[in-house]
Amino acid sequence: MPGTNEAFVRFWNIQKTYDGETLVVKNLNMEIERGEFLTMLGPSGSGKTTTLMMLAGFEAPTHGSILLAGRSIEKVPPHKRDIGIVFQNYALFPHMTVEENLAFPLKVRKVGKAEAEARIGRALDMARLGAYGRRRPGQLSGGQQQRVALARALVFDPKLVLMDEPLGALDKQLREHMQIEIKHIHEDLGVTVVYVTHDQGEALTMSDRIAVFNDGAIQQLAAPAELYERPQNAFVAEFIGENNRLHGKIVAMNGTTCTVEIPSAGTVQALAINVETAGRPTVLSLRPERVKLNPAPGSLPNVFNARVTELIYLGDHVRTRVSVCGHEDFVIKLPNSEGAAHLEPGAEITIGWKTEDCRALDAS
Repeated sequence: MPGTNEAFVRFWNIQKTYDGETLVVKNLNMEIERGEFLTMLGPSGSGKTTTLMMLAGFEAPTHGSILLAGRSIEKVPPHKRDIGIVFQNYALFPHMTVEENLAFPLKVRKVGKAEAEARIGRALDMARLGAYGRRRPGQLSGGQQQRVALARALVFDPKLVLMDEPLGALDKQLREHMQIEIKHIHEDLGVTVVYVTHDQGEALTMSDRIAVFNDGAIQQLAAPAELYERPQNAFVAEFIGENNRLHGKIVAMNGTTCTVEIPSAGTVQALAINVETAGRPTVLSLRPERVKLNPAPGSLPNVFNARVTELIYLGDHVRTRVSVCGHEDFVIKLPNSEGAAHLEPGAEITIGWKTEDCRALDAS
């Protein structure tokens, strides 16, 4: 097992099974730095929440070790791990006031009265709840209750804060507002946060790094821009943001690029990401906003004729679905300034894209 170094949290060869046969977490190795905001993102059943619960102490790993600040914590009970936790359902005490809810973790830790009052005051101010200290949770809005839950998780100055789908019960506008609130609180306090969500937009907005989970394993761990712009496999490309997929076969490797044949459509020049051999199947990944409408002749290496099948007006851009390369659901995001507002269903157009915007990924 590795020794102590800079990593604040380390998962080392973690496995988890409930029935002794199926692994819900598979050989997980991950390091989290002090002060980092790391999000575990993935679909239901991908292993992200189980991983968070093992870190919190509510689940025990079947194999491997979890280190916090260089110390193994598998045998440390949850209440002694010095970890704050925020759940989706807030888990506030309904019979207590906001101040009493915040006082509870301090009483458990036997913090003196004067110090507790000072910490509660700071936590209320941080969460912009100074005027609500004497109210009960039932007298607060969903967003206010979530801020109370966050303040309670932070009031005892924990080493680490865990958040499990904390915004899932909020409406879209409030959810987006709270994303920024939590991000600012993290920046102000510098506390280490491990956050779980299935919402890729939320993960992109808030995180320093994102671990994309699927089938019990991390598919890619990187900064938001790296994940979006440079996905390492087809699952990440599909799960992070909107993505066009074209299936084809590699006919030539050209160093860092490759030539891919699309059935009944011709060839495409693409970046070779995790493909190495001509003759192998591949999936091309292309973001809708990278596709150009009616490019000048010779300006792009990949140009195809397409037919508009649907237009959805979204204010700053028009989501345009076209039939191209044998695919009926190819999507382009076109700013109104590029003439998208003048298109109509059935229109014949030309579209194109750069080699570096199209990624050839392993199809297996």
